[in-house]
Amino acid sequence: MPELPDVALYVEALAERIVSETFQRALIRGPFLLRSVTPPVSAAEGHVVREVRRLGKRISIGFDNDIWMVFHLMIAGRLHWRPSGAKAAAGKNALASFEFSSGTLQLTEAGTQHRAALQMAAGEAGLRELDPGGIDVLSATSSEFGRILQSANHTLKRALTDPRLFSGIGNAYSDEILHRARLSPVALTQRLTPEQINALFQATREVLLEWLARLRAEAAGKFPEKVTAFREGMAVHGRYRQPCPRCGAKVQRIRYASNETNYCPQCQTNGKLLADRALSRLLREDWPRTPEELELRQSGGR
Repeated sequence: MPELPDVALYVEALAERIVSETFQRALIRGPFLLRSVTPPVSAAEGHVVREVRRLGKRISIGFDNDIWMVFHLMIAGRLHWRPSGAKAAAGKNALASFEFSSGTLQLTEAGTQHRAALQMAAGEAGLRELDPGGIDVLSATSSEFGRILQSANHTLKRALTDPRLFSGIGNAYSDEILHRARLSPVALTQRLTPEQINALFQATREVLLEWLARLRAEAAGKFPEKVTAFREGMAVHGRYRQPCPRCGAKVQRIRYASNETNYCPQCQTNGKLLADRALSRLLREDWPRTPEELELRQSGGR
């Protein structure tokens, strides 16, 4: 799922291409894409784009008649840009095309789960109804961050990825943030010390700003096309059983549903192997407690 750095890059790229341009028409092929009926998409036709804004993990396009077009790409949705005169790519993954006076914005979604969504909103009040309400960690103060973090007693992984608490952070960057802060993903928010909260605040800002700068440099002014949750250079996310770049220990994971949390046991959990829900239910008391025990079991005791 595109998170804050990727969504911010999409917003910047779109702003350069469609602000002050006229929206002409939409061709929606995916029957599950449009999740609202009032106002209709046609209400934006013939109107000029006033601004493009990030709303959590959503991308919002605002028009001069105070109508908003809001995209939530979810896991597999992606945006593509074709300048005027260039042919938009066709294919089974193409859900919709949005024609502007400067070019065409195409939305695609891989897979069959149909999670990507387009919603329309009228005015700032309508836009606020689509906002989960999480704070922007890049503009928040340390005290505000701490207050929101400890407003309920959740695991750090859950708290960081809750859009009602923090805006734009998902599975990938929460792994990177927690590794940078040297904190366990299952540590409870209300048990953190002030020093740990400050370390988490600093790590959150550093990771997001570093990746935003890196993605800008990679795009080099072009429309972002390589949007993925798994990137070369990440410390732990998507790097199960690969060496931690800080200490060399093998990265471990906790799997749940279709997601997984990656962490370094040496840097984050004092060498303890966190229970993988899928396997620990089966193994129970036989679940290995350390990475060394896990390695021994995986090698068949050799």
